[in-house]
Parts: sequence; C-alpha cells; structure tokens
Amino acid sequence: MDQTLVNLAFYSSTAIIAAIVVVIYIRRREKQSRITDEKISKAVQEGLHEPVSLHPYVDLNRCLGTGACVEACPEKDILGMRKGKAAVINASRCIGHGACFHACPTEAITLRIGTEKRGVDLPHISKTFETNIPGIFIAGELGGMGLIRNATEQGRQAAENIAGVLKKNENAEYDLVIVGAGPAGIAASLAAKRHGMRFLLLEQDTLGGAVFTYPRSKVIMTSAMDLPLEGKIRLSETNKGVLLKLWQNIISRHSIPLRENCKVESISKDNDVFSLSTSDNQQFTSSYVLLAIGRRGSPRKLNIPGENLEKVAYRLLEPEAITNKNIMVVGGGDSAIESALLLAEENHVIISYRNEVFSRVKPANGSALNKALASGKLEVMFRTNLIKIEDICVTLTSEADGHEIQLSNDLVFIFAGGELPTQFLEKTGIKITRKFGETIMKH
Repeated sequence: MDQTLVNLAFYSSTAIIAAIVVVIYIRRREKQSRITDEKISKAVQEGLHEPVSLHPYVDLNRCLGTGACVEACPEKDILGMRKGKAAVINASRCIGHGACFHACPTEAITLRIGTEKRGVDLPHISKTFETNIPGIFIAGELGGMGLIRNATEQGRQAAENIAGVLKKNENAEYDLVIVGAGPAGIAASLAAKRHGMRFLLLEQDTLGGAVFTYPRSKVIMTSAMDLPLEGKIRLSETNKGVLLKLWQNIISRHSIPLRENCKVESISKDNDVFSLSTSDNQQFTSSYVLLAIGRRGSPRKLNIPGENLEKVAYRLLEPEAITNKNIMVVGGGDSAIESALLLAEENHVIISYRNEVFSRVKPANGSALNKALASGKLEVMFRTNLIKIEDICVTLTSEADGHEIQLSNDLVFIFAGGELPTQFLEKTGIKITRKFGETIMKH
C-alpha cells in the first residue's frame, strides 16, 4: 500500500512538472508570436515586409520551430518565431548571406529572388553557372548573388566546374578569361591558378570592382570567406580599405595576371574559341569565359536637364575632400544613406527620396540616419523627385502637392542603382529571364 502511494505521488509530481513545462512552453510560444506579429505589422507599415530581391522563404511543412534560423541571422529581425514556426519579418532587409539557410536542421529554408508580383531580371544559368551559350559562365552579383561571401563562393565553384570539363585548345591563347575583378572574379582567378589553367583577369575599372566605388569607410563585410590557395579568411566589420589591401596582397602573392582599365566590349565565338574585344582595341582568345561583372553595368540615370553637369556624380570616393558645400543626395538605398552620412560631417546635406520610408537600408544605417536627423546634421525630403539641375541650384517636385521646390546647390550625388548590362549580354547571345519568386539557393 505504501509503495502504491509512493508511486502515485511520483507519477503525480511528474505529471505536474510536465504540465508546468507545457504551460511555460505554450506561454513562451504565444509571447514569441505576439512579438513577431507586432514586428511584422510594423514592417508592413514601414514598407519593409515585402522583399526587394534575395530573401528567405520558409516551408512551414518542414519547419519544426527550432529557432536556429532566427539565432543564426546576424542582421536580426529578418526572421522571427510565430505559432511555433519561423516567419519572415523584414524581408527587404535581407542581404542574402544564407546563414539561416545553413543553420536550418530540417532544410525548411530556401533563398528566393523576386516575388510572385515583382520580378527580377537575371541571365539564365545552369546549376554549374553555365549560360545558354556553352562555354560562357556567370558568377556573383550578375547571377543574383551580391553579398561578398556568396559571390566569392560562386566564383570559386564556377572556376572549379570549368576545370572539371576543360579541354586544352592550342588555338586559344587562354583556357579561361575572367571578366570582372570583384569578389567572384578574384576567387575564380585563385581557383584557376590552383588548377594550373592559362587564365587572365580583366577589369574595366580597378581591382575590387564595385567594392572600389564604395565610400571609403563603408563597412562591407562581417563574415568569413573561403578563398582558394588562401583558405578561410575571417574578417569582422571590415571596411573598404582593409578589404582592398587584402585583395591586392593576394593578387600580388599569387602572381594573378590582372589587367585593369580594360573593358570588354564584345564576345564572339568561332568554332570552340571565344574572342573578346576590349574598348582599347585589344583582343584575347579563350576556350572559356567567366563573367563576374556585377549587375550594375552602368549607373542608372534620371534623364533630367542638367544631369551632364560636372557637379553631378554617381559614386563617392573621397568624402573627406568635400567641405562646406550644399549637397543633394538622391536615393534611398544603403549607398545613398552611407554617402549622405559621410558628407554630412563637413557639409549641408539633403537626401531626396521618392518614397515615404527607407525600405532598403540595413538596420545599422537606419539607426545612424535617425541619429543624424535628430541632431540636425542632415535633412530628408521624402516623396520628392529631382527634375532639374543647374549650376547653383536644383529643382525638385513634391509628390504630395505637385509644387516645385528650388534649393541652392553645389554638388549632386545620384544613387539610383545600376542598369543590368542587357545590351552587352544580349549581343553576346545570353538569355535574360525575369524571376518571380524563384529559388536560387536550396539544400
């Protein structure tokens, strides 16, 4: 009898403890859901919930609610937990590093580009990064992977794939010509070196590609990258100068054949040999070509009167050299915000943005901008469009009432994004397709 009572007491205690655990779990899950719902509601109001480009997609049938994806994302509040499942909160702030994708133990997360309503134009490439033109490959931002670490990985993989099918052709000067000396192109060059290829790296501007055009102090990398011949390189809060110096040392150390200020104008094929013609009338022949030129073939222009004046620029290279100027910055992305913040240190800066909220900026930039606005260091004019540029002033129009606003001005910086080098790609024969929520990274 006594043993029965002991057993009963034991099982009762166990049941009570289990019930308490369940109640705590349920309440915790409900609290998480409420917090996530509030964040989603705020993101919708601020225009941050809908993705701009690359973003995570959660398969709720696979998701077990471990929360590993939420913990893994260094950007924070891109994902949250809702009703025991992962949910997307600020999709437009995703920068596509894939940390959530790699952390998910049930393979419930994929990375998609575009949405059902908003398409993104991308060249057609296979799983090996080969285009519809056999022998021409694409890696990096042009193929949808803009983050440095991911672009680096694609460049390496593309070169590895080419090495796997390479057949020596004595009619070609090179086995591989890599166009673009950004993250993807540099990684591809190192992989080509490791495989003993005859290769050449071409860059229309300077080593670093688009990274070279970033503001000098811009933080551009917060996670490790794996480079052939170098191994895993761990960098934290790395700015442009540090990264460019690293790449310069690597290029020099491994004797990578690089030609800067060499823009490829056309690519043609005769039998099994590609011929690449450049803007300075050089010509190179190769068995394979890897395009790592990025999506921004050229800056997107506003096509307004006065845009050809010398005071107008599309990138900021030396902010510390500009002082005591009235400056107009046009755009609402990270490049516009970061440049405006740098220029505001020694100048009067106004940001003109056509929308009513900044929906495409990283949290750190948004926080810095809010502090600058609160202190009066710069101004923002939402729902305005620059319509005319003159020597000593600019004219904007307000979308709210249609009125024109004229402001004194010394310099204009336009950050309206870049245009896909469609003409170059189509002339080469590469097909471009519009992706509507298509998966580009999956397990």
